[in-house]
Amino acid sequence: MSLFRGKNVLIGISASIAAYKSVFLVREFIKLGASVRVIMTPESHNFVTPLTLSTLSNNPVLTSLVKEEDEHMWNNHVELGRWADFMVIAPATSKTISKMASGECDNLLLTTYMSAKCPVYFAPAMDLDMLKHASTQQNINTLKILGNTYIPVQEGQLASGLFGKGRMAEPHDIVDFIHADFLKKMPLYKKQILVTAGPTYEPIDSVRFFGNYSSGKMGYAIAKEAADQGANVVLVSGPTHQTISHANVQVINVTTSDDMFQACIEHFDSMDVTIMSAAVADYKPTTFQKGKIKKTESNVSLTLEKTKDILHHLGQLKTKQILVGFALEVDNEIANAKQKIKNKQLDFIVLNSLNDKGAGFKTDTNKISIIDNDNKLHNFELKSKQDVAKDIINHLTHYLNGI
Repeated sequence: MSLFRGKNVLIGISASIAAYKSVFLVREFIKLGASVRVIMTPESHNFVTPLTLSTLSNNPVLTSLVKEEDEHMWNNHVELGRWADFMVIAPATSKTISKMASGECDNLLLTTYMSAKCPVYFAPAMDLDMLKHASTQQNINTLKILGNTYIPVQEGQLASGLFGKGRMAEPHDIVDFIHADFLKKMPLYKKQILVTAGPTYEPIDSVRFFGNYSSGKMGYAIAKEAADQGANVVLVSGPTHQTISHANVQVINVTTSDDMFQACIEHFDSMDVTIMSAAVADYKPTTFQKGKIKKTESNVSLTLEKTKDILHHLGQLKTKQILVGFALEVDNEIANAKQKIKNKQLDFIVLNSLNDKGAGFKTDTNKISIIDNDNKLHNFELKSKQDVAKDIINHLTHYLNGI
């Protein structure tokens, strides 16, 4: 639910017995890291107190166009409408829905609604006959046509004593509904993306290995950003201290290049995009000695062989998949990266150079260039790896959309 962290949420409450649920709705959004402001219609005070809502939201509750403490000052509904990232009217009574549909503005909630530039959700609450009435259905449809999003009512015991549809959705269902709606609008919604991260360790004996200095920070940042943009991510991770907890990320832990090869092959066919950011070992010992190689007075020689070229192999297998590689270079960076695009059949490559201060392994920052398969070059400044991940995922989104 990290989508709501840092968001500004405006909650409108109209006069319904369901207004008590709005207390819990405010609490849900606050728990998820949102900033919440509440507007109430004057009649809604009969069902829930402004004091309760102001305490939970940590903001004054607004009702009147004129400020109570100074009748010469007004509550700026235009400013409120522009402040919000989204607005939720819950409960939305038949009366309020009718006024929203007709453009009638006789209270602060309605004037703010008319000024809102953000997405607006409305969760009706009324008796079943009122909900079924043709005028109510027409007003709901009008609000949909105008671009508002209807949060369906639920079935159950109503205030009238009847049983049927008309109950306002439960607060957690409203939050889940809005979260799902946000995801649908994400640029990578339901895209299947494979990301590799970290180093591989190639064993020499039972206690020693060949490895590299990769921390996995870049790959983990890419996986998180892709998931935050709505993708379902499979993260194949070599040994690292990095962790990730995200509902859209499945982590597969591997150790060796052969392990990573198998994991990539297993999932590649079902992927829309594969981003190979792992630092896979190029060589491994030809033999593995069980136990520990004893220290002697003489030198020890090790024979190395090439590991499987995962990126090249995936390039041979690709049909419809977008394949993205990484290149860490020291000399002839751009020329080598362009050759890698051709040899591995990549759609684009992310280049970083060890010559750039703050780039490469172990750092919290990176400085990259992205080269497309038509040789178009995009240069970026030194940034945190989280911001670099945003640049990479934004470039991917543009590439998928043909921009």
